Amino acid sequence: MKINVHDNILGLIGNTPLVKLNKVTEGIAATVYAKLESYNPGHSTKDRIALHIIEAAERKGLLKPGSTVVETTSGNTGFSIAMVCIIKGYKCILAVSDKTKEEKIAYLKTLGATVHICPANVPADDPRSYYEVAKRIAAETTGSIYINQYFNELNIDAHYQTTGPEIWAQTEGKITHLIACTGTGGTLSGSAKYLKEQNPNIKIIGVDASGSILKGFHETGEIDRNDIHPYQIEGMGKNLIPSALLFDKVDEFVRVNDEMSAYRTREIALKEAIMGGYTTGAVTQGLLQYADSHPFSADDVVVAIFPDHGSRYMTKVYSDKWMAEQGFNSNVVRDYDTAFNTQSIE
Repeated sequence: MKINVHDNILGLIGNTPLVKLNKVTEGIAATVYAKLESYNPGHSTKDRIALHIIEAAERKGLLKPGSTVVETTSGNTGFSIAMVCIIKGYKCILAVSDKTKEEKIAYLKTLGATVHICPANVPADDPRSYYEVAKRIAAETTGSIYINQYFNELNIDAHYQTTGPEIWAQTEGKITHLIACTGTGGTLSGSAKYLKEQNPNIKIIGVDASGSILKGFHETGEIDRNDIHPYQIEGMGKNLIPSALLFDKVDEFVRVNDEMSAYRTREIALKEAIMGGYTTGAVTQGLLQYADSHPFSADDVVVAIFPDHGSRYMTKVYSDKWMAEQGFNSNVVRDYDTAFNTQSIE
C-alpha cells in the first residue's frame, strides 16, 4: 500500500499536527499544544473551508468547469480558494482589504486570482468595503458563486467535521480548553461545537482584537461602536457580527492588542522555532492573558490553534522597519525577563 500518496495537493488538507509548547508557556501548569494549521498545503486553516464549501457547491450543481468563485478575504481564505480553483478548473476573483500586505496579494496573484483591493476602515455596508465589492462582483458575474465565509454555515461545518474531531482524537479526549482567534468564527465555532458534544465541560476561549466588536457583543448582546478603531492584526476581529460565529459555544473572549501580539509572534519564532503568522502571536497572547486571570492546573490540556504561517508576514510583523513604523520595539523579544513583564497588556 502506498503511504502518504495523493492524487493532487488537495489530499493534504487536514490532519494537521499538535506540537507541545515548552518555552513560551513557562510558568503555566497545564500541558499546552499548538495545532499547526500551517501544515495544510495552503499554509492555513482556511484550506479546510475552501475545499468543503466548493465541494458542497459542486454537489448542488452550482459549479461547473469554467465557473467563477468569488470571495471576501484578508488573504488566507483567498489563497486557499485560489488553490482549490486551480485543481478543479474554476476562475477565482477576490476582494481584499488594503490592510492586507503585499506578499499576501502577491501569493494570490501567483495562483491566478483576480484581486480587488478595498479600503479597510469603512463600514461593512459601505459600497467600497470588501464585503460589498465581493457581493457586487458575484451578482454581476454569470456562473459564479459567492463563498460568503462570514455568513456561511458550511464554514462552521468544515471544522465540525475535521478540526474538532482531530483535536479530540489527538488529545485522546483529554482536552480541557480550546483557544483560537475569531474572525469569521468558523474555526472556533465548528471545533467548539464538536468538542462540546463530546464533553460540555471543555472551556472555549475566543481571542478578539482591540478595535473589534466581538468581545463586547458576546458580553452584552449589543454592538458598541465605541469599540471600533483601526488595528493591524489581519484575519481576526470584526466590525460586524458574522453568523458563522456561534457565540453560545464560547465561554469567554480575551481581547489582545497589536503590539503585544506582534511581540508574541516573534517570541514564538525565537523560543519555539515556530514561524507563525500575526494571529499566532495573538492567540498566544490571549492564552497568557487568560492564564493570568484563570490559572491552569497540572491536569489541564490546552489546545491553541495556530492558524497560518509566518512567511506571509515578512514585510509586517517580522520586519524591523514595520515594527518601528508602528512604534513597536522589534528587539523587545530579546529581553524576555524585563520586556514582557513591563509592557502594558490591554
